[in-house]
Amino acid sequence: MTTNDLLGIPPTHLPEDPCATALQDGLAPDAAAARYPASSLAWAVLAEQALAAGRAVEAYAFARTGYHRGLDALRRNGWRGQGPVPWEHEPNRGFLRALAALARAAGEIAEEEERRRCAELLRASSATAARALGL
Repeated sequence: MTTNDLLGIPPTHLPEDPCATALQDGLAPDAAAARYPASSLAWAVLAEQALAAGRAVEAYAFARTGYHRGLDALRRNGWRGQGPVPWEHEPNRGFLRALAALARAAGEIAEEEERRRCAELLRASSATAARALGL
C-alpha cells in the first residue's frame, strides 16, 4: 500500500491518447504534436529527442508544454493535485514522461528548484515511473 492509498486518494487514469497510435504507426513526433497538440506524449517524445541531442533549452520548452497539457488532462479526469498516476496505465505515460523530461531539462539549464520539484512530483505520482525513467 502506498502513502497515497492511505490517504484514500484514488488513482487517476487518463483516457487513450490517439497520438500513441499515430506515433506507433510512424508519424513523426513534430507532426504528431501539430496534429494532437493536447497530447503529453507527443511533447514528451520531442523533449526526450531534444535531450538526447543536447538541446536542453528546446527540451525544456517541449517538456513544459507536455507537462502542462498533462496537468490539464489529469484535472479533467478528477486529479486534484495529488494522488497516484499509475505508470502501469499506458495513457498516463505521456504525462509521466513529460514530467521526467522536464526534471532532466531543468537540471540541464541549472533550474535546480524546478528539477527537484518535478522529480518529487514524479516519485509521488508513480514510484514505478520514477524507477522506469531513471529518476
